[in-house]
Amino acid sequence: MARPGMLMLAIYVAAAGPALRAQSPVDSGLASYIAGIKAIDNHAHPLLPALPGTPPDSDYDALPLGAIPPFPLPTGLGPDNPASIAAWHALYGYPYDDASDAHVKELMQLKARVATEQGDRAAEWALDQMGTDVMLANRVAMGRGLGPPRFRWVAFVDALLLPLNTAREGAASPDYRPLYPREERLLRRYLAALPVKTLPPTLGAYLAAVVTPTLERMKRDGAVAVKFEAAYLRPLDFGNPPLAAAAAVYARYIRGGMPTHAEYRTLQDFLFRYIARDAGRLGLAVHIHCTYLAGGFYRVSGSRPMQLEDVFNDSTLRHTHFVLLHGGWPFVGETLAMISKPNVYADMSLMTGVLSSHTLAGVLREWLEEYPEKVLYGSDAFADHNDDPVGWADEGWVSARTGRRALAIALTAMMRDGDVTRTRAEQIAQMVLRGNAAALYRIGTP
Repeated sequence: MARPGMLMLAIYVAAAGPALRAQSPVDSGLASYIAGIKAIDNHAHPLLPALPGTPPDSDYDALPLGAIPPFPLPTGLGPDNPASIAAWHALYGYPYDDASDAHVKELMQLKARVATEQGDRAAEWALDQMGTDVMLANRVAMGRGLGPPRFRWVAFVDALLLPLNTAREGAASPDYRPLYPREERLLRRYLAALPVKTLPPTLGAYLAAVVTPTLERMKRDGAVAVKFEAAYLRPLDFGNPPLAAAAAVYARYIRGGMPTHAEYRTLQDFLFRYIARDAGRLGLAVHIHCTYLAGGFYRVSGSRPMQLEDVFNDSTLRHTHFVLLHGGWPFVGETLAMISKPNVYADMSLMTGVLSSHTLAGVLREWLEEYPEKVLYGSDAFADHNDDPVGWADEGWVSARTGRRALAIALTAMMRDGDVTRTRAEQIAQMVLRGNAAALYRIGTP
């Protein structure tokens, strides 16, 4: 027999159920407040404005996805995603609700018209449509229309890990084969910028003549962070070998020969920590690609956030700020554990493109209940070229809408559960969308 209290509760739930189900998951006042925040986008790959007569942009990524064998993309990144079509409506006045070949051809004409009208300001125009004030641009080099204060540079540093012959490393996977040669070319480009004609004979000289000067040049040229895409090339379980062991590998193979995987790993592990330590000295944050994508032969297990715990526990690296890009999705519980470290942050980039706002809201609520000061907005807006139907501006628009709604859902639930006041919810929204990044990168507020 049901107890009277339980019976009354059942009657209440039955009577109130429709009203409860009808209640919006988003507080309208909070949503309006969030919509008005000018965001700092922690992670994106903006392209140079596509103007008539200009060559294709080749500096938007050190390891572009188009270089590796085709692989399945999440539904959210496809051209027939309704969110992408909504972006086309909003940005270009696209009049259709499908992505047929004929209609996409018209879309590209609409995009070309906007690019011509906006000229060198096309990238800033895209930020305005997203509600983004500042975007951190992950690029080999910046360029026309992508300067400060609206765009801040994040430079790639994986090439500095690879001064020796990489033929054996590249042969280990079909995805690796086209990627390692790109890193070799990028290292030669870094050497030419110094200028250094040949790699030094000792590891100490390599650090002094190549690695540190390259980081210092990046800083002078406006970088606010450096990025490792290492998970595309190897697992993130960077060890902590002594200098002598790394120096011996370097000296053995710098003038020829091919190191074993274990030998090269020793050198890479040492160089990773040296670069991270030097970046901290220079005030450059260290971004780390940390998610399950991308590539048909990508080692998902090698990108788990927990693999970096020994790095984050290294007392000599506590002056370096690390950011786990893409929130470590789908290993977001591991990410939560890692942002408990004093100098570790996470952003929501990519998740804003592949997850629904409701799924992302669940991730954000877990993080915001414990470490709201460590969570950053990011879009991962990208495209392989300006001829992609779903361009970086489209990805950025979708991510901004998804990220803001997810944040509103998470904070609304926290308000209704009595976990935060409205004032605190608004404060957290400001922190996630702008304040945390402004403090981390020392970007002034308007």
